[in-house]
Amino acid sequence: MKHAFARNALGTVLTITVGVTACAADNIPVHPFRVVHTYPHDPTAFTEGLFYEDGYFYESTGEFEGAGVRKVKLETGEVVQRRDTPAGYFGEGIIASNQRILQLSWQQGVGFIYDKATFKLIDTIRYPGEGWAMTRDADHIYMSDGTPVIRILDPQTFAQTGLIDVTENGVPLQQINELEWVKGKIYANVWQTPRIAQIDPKTGHVVGWLDMTKLVQAQKVGDPENDVLNGIAYDAAHDRLFVTGKRWKSVYEIRVER
Repeated sequence: MKHAFARNALGTVLTITVGVTACAADNIPVHPFRVVHTYPHDPTAFTEGLFYEDGYFYESTGEFEGAGVRKVKLETGEVVQRRDTPAGYFGEGIIASNQRILQLSWQQGVGFIYDKATFKLIDTIRYPGEGWAMTRDADHIYMSDGTPVIRILDPQTFAQTGLIDVTENGVPLQQINELEWVKGKIYANVWQTPRIAQIDPKTGHVVGWLDMTKLVQAQKVGDPENDVLNGIAYDAAHDRLFVTGKRWKSVYEIRVER
């Protein structure tokens, strides 16, 4: 599961276009995209969660040693603020709510609540099963746990209030990982694949795919278990979508063609 460890210059425009295709068996479209900007990313960061807010990335890094939360400058990749996850916990997904940051842990069933301004640890929550990733809309937090089920959480209490069963043409979609809310859809990395699923939160159906194979190939570090796509962030104010991976050297701003 999550223990498969993973490891252009600023301003470079890398154009990668993948044609609109569909699997013959399912007819779910694969949308083309192009890279419009490339930003530096800390190649030691084992990225587990990512979101964009107020000009910065907020990133959660994993592993049992070195896990933490960090605030990162988009343009330079500079880490301007960070806090280590409590010792012995494998850091996972991250989200902000009401000037708080919630970070999941993998198998320990504990989430850590930090003050968003200071990164001071102020509380913890508990949840059953594993914690993988999170995103949110105006009213809900959505949490993945590696299964085909996305949990719906209350943004005030973090208590579970519902769930979404995710399917690809009626077949449960396994290994749902890092999440991002983009224009009414949930974008989801599928762990250990180069694909991002576009999920309709009302039905749970996969309604589209993005194939990131060429980006994964561009970031290879010579160890197949480490070449893992993971990390999606969206700047709603400027309609910018970002993707990265575990220990990647770059964050890519991509434009999805419809």
